[in-house]
Amino acid sequence: MFNVGDKIVYPMHGAGVIDAIEEKDILGEKQSYYILKMPGEVKVMIPTAKAESVGVRNIIDKSSADEVLGVLEQDETAMDKNWNKRYRDNMDKMKSGDIFEVADVVRNLSFKQKEKGLSTGEKKMLNNAKQILVSELVLAEHASQDEIEQVIENKINTSFMMFRSDDVAQESIVNKFIPFDGTGTDE
Repeated sequence: MFNVGDKIVYPMHGAGVIDAIEEKDILGEKQSYYILKMPGEVKVMIPTAKAESVGVRNIIDKSSADEVLGVLEQDETAMDKNWNKRYRDNMDKMKSGDIFEVADVVRNLSFKQKEKGLSTGEKKMLNNAKQILVSELVLAEHASQDEIEQVIENKINTSFMMFRSDDVAQESIVNKFIPFDGTGTDE
């Protein structure tokens, strides 16, 4: 059971603070709900009786937040080439409520976006995954949304350059038409 003021995560929605615990009569059924205040003045009602079964959990601590940011510094994990299977796999990771899995989705899709772009569905998934990641890290790190978004962007850009800069340079449009072999023009 959670209390008012607790910082919790609601899988697929992100993190927030319990603003109140209220009893509501919905469709003739009285039930107790956590009223979760989320970034952007969004409020979500979660039935207290089902909170655990839907994966509601406490937010991560500072050291776990550092580990999550470490996931963004790693190379991407293997993803299916078939976009439909990849989409389902990433959706399963996000539904798990595991912040490390969400960070994995953010990194992998960010890499894919930088390499060759994403479908509309995967762009939406990336934005949703980033929102979930940012909402929890803001609370865990006691930082602003802008600060966390910048940290995430920096970590992804750095790891992309570290692990993929050679691949991108080889695929450059200029290199397709004007091959560069690294030797000078003086003969």
